[in-house]
Amino acid sequence: MSTSSTVDRAFRAALYDTGDAALDTGASLLAADPAADAELTRRGEEFVATAWRRGWQPADVVRIVRRELDEVHVRLVSALILGQAPREDRPRGPRWTAQLAQLGEQGADPAPRGDRFRHATALLELYRLLLRLPALEPLDETAAPGPGDRRPESRMLGRIRALLAKAEATGFPEEAEALSGKAQELMARHSVDEALLAAREPTAETPGACRIGVEPPYEQAKAVLLDAVADANRCRAVWNEALGFSTVVGFASDLEAVELLYTSLLVQATTAMTTAEAAQRADGRKRTKTFRQSFLAAYAHRMGSRLAAAAAAETPVSADLLPVLASRTVAVSDRTDRLFPETTTTRLRGVSDAAGWEQGSRAADDAQVRPRPRLP
Repeated sequence: MSTSSTVDRAFRAALYDTGDAALDTGASLLAADPAADAELTRRGEEFVATAWRRGWQPADVVRIVRRELDEVHVRLVSALILGQAPREDRPRGPRWTAQLAQLGEQGADPAPRGDRFRHATALLELYRLLLRLPALEPLDETAAPGPGDRRPESRMLGRIRALLAKAEATGFPEEAEALSGKAQELMARHSVDEALLAAREPTAETPGACRIGVEPPYEQAKAVLLDAVADANRCRAVWNEALGFSTVVGFASDLEAVELLYTSLLVQATTAMTTAEAAQRADGRKRTKTFRQSFLAAYAHRMGSRLAAAAAAETPVSADLLPVLASRTVAVSDRTDRLFPETTTTRLRGVSDAAGWEQGSRAADDAQVRPRPRLP
């Protein structure tokens, strides 16, 4: 019997049936035929290539596999992605390249370890998921690079990274919030500098897009926080609740700012929430999921106002700048509307704990979003 025939029989038995018995039948066929391993891997790489044609990117696939399956499946799909990459038939952009590089750094070992049946079962579970991935909005990265892509990371972005790292490391909430506010001011200034440079040195740069994971629990509140960060940095965010991510649309330097700040604020919000819960428990009051949801929702709401104020404070109003920023805002809106011609709004659920809302608002209110005055 040919290896292709073995794989075909296993797929017919297992991939189009959701039952465990069908999965066992397919895994048994594959486990009994070691010669089919290479063909099985090749078919997996074809599933990966099909996901690319349906709008998915490497980080998206890894995220959904981690969300729906287990770590062994993450290792398997990472190996398939890296194995398929050299056979890509079209150029990919810098974000795609960075995602592959990150997978390579993490490492992936697809080889069976002792139990062939268990290994085959994991592969078939993975292929079931890949087969059912829906089509996504294509994030085309073939546009000409902008000024921010033509040179190494600026000194400004290095300073922003350092500020956010300090904010995450400090044990003092007020200091963390002040550092985050200063980072937002620098992001706004960096965005303005990039806009003015683009105006002086016109290029074919257009708004890009990236997907940022919005993981449970409390994903609604986290999506609100990401939307606030995106809005403060001249981007637009559209949340896909079912698949656990938001698509953020904006110019390259602004997208990087959103990723940096959202990740950092999420760490800080979680730390502040844990501290608030500990204080509540010390007072003999039991906190619930509703408290945490309300805390994060209030944090996101108030932080959005403060980030917007910080960004506005660093945007000088001048006759030469306003048309540049306006044209970039229109370009971002147009790109968002083309990617998502139909969007809906949703109400934030579970925000009913008054103590959680108060504590979350207070945590965000600690943010000192204006630079501290110089000492004499």
